[in-house]
Amino acid sequence: MMVLYSGTICPFSQRCRFVLFEKWMDFEIKDIDILNKPNDISIMNPYGKVPILVERDLVLYESNIINEYIDERFPHPQLMPSDPIMRARVRLFLYNFEKTLFSNIHKLEKRNDDIDTIEARNNIQNGLIQLAPILSKNKFMLGDDFSMLDISIAPLLWRLDYYGINLPKNAAPLQKYAERIFSRQAYIESLTPAEKIMRR
Repeated sequence: MMVLYSGTICPFSQRCRFVLFEKWMDFEIKDIDILNKPNDISIMNPYGKVPILVERDLVLYESNIINEYIDERFPHPQLMPSDPIMRARVRLFLYNFEKTLFSNIHKLEKRNDDIDTIEARNNIQNGLIQLAPILSKNKFMLGDDFSMLDISIAPLLWRLDYYGINLPKNAAPLQKYAERIFSRQAYIESLTPAEKIMRR
């Protein structure tokens, strides 16, 4: 059985929880206090971070790597496209999400209003605004098909209030898109008690 070591307020861990609940397979989640991590976390991941997935003698870290493994190991429902060209494009999107959006999160976790935090909020806001036109026509990032792209960005969209990020009116398609994701049963199941209170 797969075991996921998951931070209770970690957006990267929530990505993996979301995938596991979408698959509805047997798994165990071990909640980790990221401010007081047990020693074995650094043994399993030399960077000392969660999420970490363990299955028998396999140990994986980094949320996108974990999620692709789960999707290949349990292919129904399929979250990565079967077409190799589309799959490559999704991976490129995921990479861009990390560089333009999620790379700013660690600055926001400090919960202050210094110059770095304000810049991080602006970077995320501008990056999300650029996605709005795609979602004015599509139900999900890849059209009608729910995919790994939607799973990847969902934890950030859930935390916008918590991070102090306000979206303008022209981002309304993005907000409607977020509500579609948040209404999924797997997403609701993926939330920890601490995450549920992050959003008004």
